[in-house]
Amino acid sequence: MGFAEPRSLFREVPNMATVDLVPLVDEGLGNSAYLVDLGDGRALVVDASLDLRSARHAARRRGLAVAFAADTHLHADFVSGARQLAATAGTRVLASAAGRREFDHRGLRDGDEVDLGGLRLRALATPGHTHEHLSFLLLDGDRPVGVFTGGSLLVGAAARTDLVAPEETEELARRQYASLRRLAALPDEVAVWPTHGAGSFCSAPPGAQRTSTIGVEKATNALLRAEDEDAFVAALLGSLGSFPPYFLRLAEINRRGTVLDADPRLAPLGPETVRALLADGALMVDVRPVVEFAAGHVPGALSIPLRPTFATWLGWLVPPDRPVVILRGRGQDAGEAAWQAAKIGYANLAGELAGGLDAWTAAGHPIAHTGLVRADEIGERRVLDIRQTAEFAAGHLPGASHVELGALADRADELPRRPTVVMCARGERAMGAASLLERAGHRDLAVLAGGPPDWVNATGRALECGP
Repeated sequence: MGFAEPRSLFREVPNMATVDLVPLVDEGLGNSAYLVDLGDGRALVVDASLDLRSARHAARRRGLAVAFAADTHLHADFVSGARQLAATAGTRVLASAAGRREFDHRGLRDGDEVDLGGLRLRALATPGHTHEHLSFLLLDGDRPVGVFTGGSLLVGAAARTDLVAPEETEELARRQYASLRRLAALPDEVAVWPTHGAGSFCSAPPGAQRTSTIGVEKATNALLRAEDEDAFVAALLGSLGSFPPYFLRLAEINRRGTVLDADPRLAPLGPETVRALLADGALMVDVRPVVEFAAGHVPGALSIPLRPTFATWLGWLVPPDRPVVILRGRGQDAGEAAWQAAKIGYANLAGELAGGLDAWTAAGHPIAHTGLVRADEIGERRVLDIRQTAEFAAGHLPGASHVELGALADRADELPRRPTVVMCARGERAMGAASLLERAGHRDLAVLAGGPPDWVNATGRALECGP
């Protein structure tokens, strides 16, 4: 069977530079990897995740062998695919010497250059997002064409500096200030190719373009126009929101490197095997759409719909050492769920319920239901908004309570046990929240089918802003 690119997750965007460069955007994690045609049948990839399907497809379509894999830093939000490429394709890994990776690679320091066969790659030390962070300047002869900025200079922003240790956050923010100034000294026409973009919890403004130029960033990036270092640090640290807990463990996993013996898959499990696993502490993750979960689900199942952001919420809500059983619907891709788990280092998928919910009910096991309500059906019920803090502050229903979804499991016992409508922007996260609360013993819950704009349209009332 041939490769089918997961269009919901990855897309190619037009080349901005004179080199043949293909940004490969992971819509779910909000990141971009890059494939560069070196002009001689070989390619360079930068910041590719362990889910290499998109990069390999792009290379095959162009008849290229991936000769080099460069990582700008020890990634916190995905497992790097560099060691996998080295093991399966003989790819040469390029990365910071200061990262102390425990597998074969060429360790680079500030100013080191790599001859790519016509093009050259120059390492620029740009600490801040991490201590060992490098940016890679791509040169055609002596002409700088573009710079892979990783988690340093982003489009309209800079990546967060609080993923190493709380006591080092401000120091790293000050180093990020110097790194951005160093990058800003490049010629205005140099393309900026960041890894983190809109949708990344490593910090990027929503709706931002994925790539830019040094000149555009100097003119539009507020952090590059900060009055001084202190103003920069205050602005950067003031913009930091929450992040998934798996961010704190992936850097070490990437230091060691990961190699898969085979593509991840979900083993089929019968209903009695699944029931025994659940009784022994496994967690069922139901990846079906919200409407299907609401209509009927295995009691205690956690709702995380299979969509581009599945990996993020799996990593936020499910402990990495707890066995997981997947329940999917007809037409949903089991391989997609397995790949998304693998790219954030989750090797704890026990398998999937063969036959889905129909097999569960046919075996005589009970199901549970969760109500869905329209915006005009909320009535006098308490409203719990589980969006991110910035989303809530931008506009929420008057009187709504707020707890971020990522914090809900730890605070479920604090919440009043009375009729509640749970809401987010569309319903997917809210159903996940309702399923968490149901697991904690809450009852009389419903989920809003929609978000704040639907409530405004239904009631004619205005949203409140602020915390």
